[in-house]
Amino acid sequence: MLTRPAAVFLAGLCLSLAGGCAIAHDGEELKSIFNQGVAAYDAGRYEEAFKLFQSIDDEDVAAMRNEGLMLRKGLGTPKDPKAAEDMLERAAEEGLPTAQYDLAEMLLNGEAGDPDPKAALPWLTQAAASHHAIAEYRLGILYEEGTVVEKDTHVARTLYMDAVAAGVPGAKQRLDALGGPIPGAEPPQSPPSKP
Repeated sequence: MLTRPAAVFLAGLCLSLAGGCAIAHDGEELKSIFNQGVAAYDAGRYEEAFKLFQSIDDEDVAAMRNEGLMLRKGLGTPKDPKAAEDMLERAAEEGLPTAQYDLAEMLLNGEAGDPDPKAALPWLTQAAASHHAIAEYRLGILYEEGTVVEKDTHVARTLYMDAVAAGVPGAKQRLDALGGPIPGAEPPQSPPSKP
């Protein structure tokens, strides 16, 4: 049992280091809270969904992304593009391809400031390397047009081939306009998973 001075010390330490003691959830609790958030979102109960995702955003990268998307769209919380960008960046840094693409899209569109294709490029490239089909398509456009990167229609065609295989609208038309699929090209291999 903790003595009163020790308990006061631990409480003070928690407050000063973390702004309060965070509750760590086990895997099943995280899954349950996340699924409750998805169910609330799907039912249009956005405030409830936002609070659920927010309650586990330090422990679950997909919750971080969902929170970022809700901040981006103003669902269940006031629209806040800068906070959305920050939250998506946290999830993107953790390696979540969907967050990498969402962040790149925000940067390309200038949703939290001026459009910044140069800042978007690394996130778009990482998402495309993980075979996020829309990221492959958008990156293909950058290579086709020579925006931000040196124009390279071979790379664009390779990216479009993957996007076509995934059914991304517009990808087949762009691929055909560049001469169609690259003869004998193998689809890119999935990147190695993290250890």
